Order: sequence, then structure tokens, then C-alpha cells
Amino acid sequence: MNVTKKLIVIIISLISRCAFGQISAWSVILLLLGTAYGRAGTWITLDFPGATTTTAYGVDGRNIVGGYLGTSSYHGFLYDGSSWTTLDMSNMSSFSTQAEGIQGANIVGYYSGIPGDFGFRYNGSSWTTLSYPGSVGTSAEDIDGSNIVGYYVDSSWNFHGFFYNGTTWTTCDMPGGSFTIVYGIDGNRMVGGSNEGGFLFDGLRWTILNPPWAGSFTEPHDIDGANIVGYYYHDAGASGFLYDGTTWTTLNMPGASSTYAYGIDGNNIVGSYDDAYGTHGFLYVIPEPATPLILCLGVLVLQVGRCRPRLAETTFR
Repeated sequence: MNVTKKLIVIIISLISRCAFGQISAWSVILLLLGTAYGRAGTWITLDFPGATTTTAYGVDGRNIVGGYLGTSSYHGFLYDGSSWTTLDMSNMSSFSTQAEGIQGANIVGYYSGIPGDFGFRYNGSSWTTLSYPGSVGTSAEDIDGSNIVGYYVDSSWNFHGFFYNGTTWTTCDMPGGSFTIVYGIDGNRMVGGSNEGGFLFDGLRWTILNPPWAGSFTEPHDIDGANIVGYYYHDAGASGFLYDGTTWTTLNMPGASSTYAYGIDGNNIVGSYDDAYGTHGFLYVIPEPATPLILCLGVLVLQVGRCRPRLAETTFR
């Protein structure tokens, strides 16, 4: 039994001794459910100054990476909470850059050039091209330590996931899938999508990840500890999600027609949303679980305090 459930049981058992116990118990339960599971976190819009569109793909601490559309091409960016830095692959043959993942000083992504798309790793001073051997296109999607994941396109235009440890390239194809894309990595666990559905791969086992209320397509995009974020399509558009291994929580930017969650680090989730004015990046801060628990404890103290006179009255009659 988790802490929240234990707290509910304690509250009910204590305040049920009062004449008003039944009403108070239900009010506390509703308060707890409304605050703990409502995910009423903080939404912050991220728009690169002067850009046509902005998308945030990765987050590490206060640093966020992604891409924006300028006057004629796409550029990567790094945002530290106060200043924006454009990231363009220092290659004369490249004409667009997208930053997809970040850890510490290392940023990964892809750039489009001649003759195709290539992955990259940028350490703050130098750029390294990443190209899966024999492929016609490569995209680096996330980084964890020295390990990089993403996908590549073979000569028959089939998509395959990959794992790269800095020396060896390993193909990661979901069994039975006609295509596989790996988007996120944390330790030995990877998440991504295929025609079989979203997946979690721990190096040995492939687990399908599809929310019970999802539409025809689900895309897990990043993982941090027990938490996985991504998005799914439905009749009205797309919604982001947060999955903690047990509970699926829908993430919808207020006023947006579609929301896409792409990256997570601790309590911070980044992504993009669409509205009547275009595509914008966002930072969503997950509410601390301690807040609803403290509120409930406060209610408990007040209710038990109100009970004491009646308990004393009953004792001395």
C-alpha cells in the first residue's frame, strides 16, 4: 500500500469517531484525489524569439534543447532558463539542425545536408557526426553517459532503432515490427515506437506500452527513472502522457488543440503544443506529491481537534 492510500485509511479511521465523520472523510478523500491526481502543475510556454515555430525535445536540469523554424530553415537551440543559444552544425553542407537530447554538456540530434541526414554529438565546443554504417540517414535522439540511441534508415528505406556506446553500433529492432525508432534512454532501459506500438526495452525484454484509452498510435519518447513521457493520437488530435509504471496521466496544455510530451528530467517535462497561432514549446512542472499530503494532514488535525470536545462529553456523561 502506498503512502497516499495509507493516509486515506488513517484519516477515515480517526475522523469516523466523530458525528460528522462520514462527511469529513469523503471531503478529505475528494481533496486528496483532486490535488494528487489532477496534475495541476505549472505550464510555461517556450517560444524562441522571432521564430515561426518552436519545439522542445530534451531537458537536463534547467537546460532545454530543441528546434525552431527561422525564416527559411530549422535550427537547434539551447535554453538555460534565461538566454537562448542557436545550435547550427558547423558544416557548410548542412542546411538544418535539430537538437533532440541533452545530458550535461553533451547534446545530440541530427542535421540535414548533402547527401542526407546525419546524427551529431556536440560537447559545447566541437561537433561529431554520427552515421550508422551503411545507412542512408541517421538521427541521434537521446544520450545517457556515453550511450546514444536513435534510429537509422537503410538502403531500402526501412527504419531501425540503434544503440551506440561510442565504439560499437547495435541495431535495436522490436520483434515482429516493420520499423523501430528508439527515442529515449535511461541506464539499460530504452523507449520508443514501432508499428507494434510503443515499447520499453531493458536489453532483454520488449514490453508494449499503450495507454488503455489511447487511439491508434502511441509514441513513448523519453524515460527518467520510473517515469515515461510521450504522446498518443485520438479523434480530436494528440495528447501527451506521463506513465509511472502504474498510472497513466494525460497531459494537455490548456487551450491547445494537440500536446506532445518529448522529454523528462525529474519533475520537468518538455514538448510542444499546437494552438490557433502555431506550434510552441513548453515546460511543464509536475506538482510535488508532498503538497496534497500536507493539505490532508492539516485537515486531519483540524477535524480531530473538533472531535475532542464531543469525545470528552461522551466520556463524562
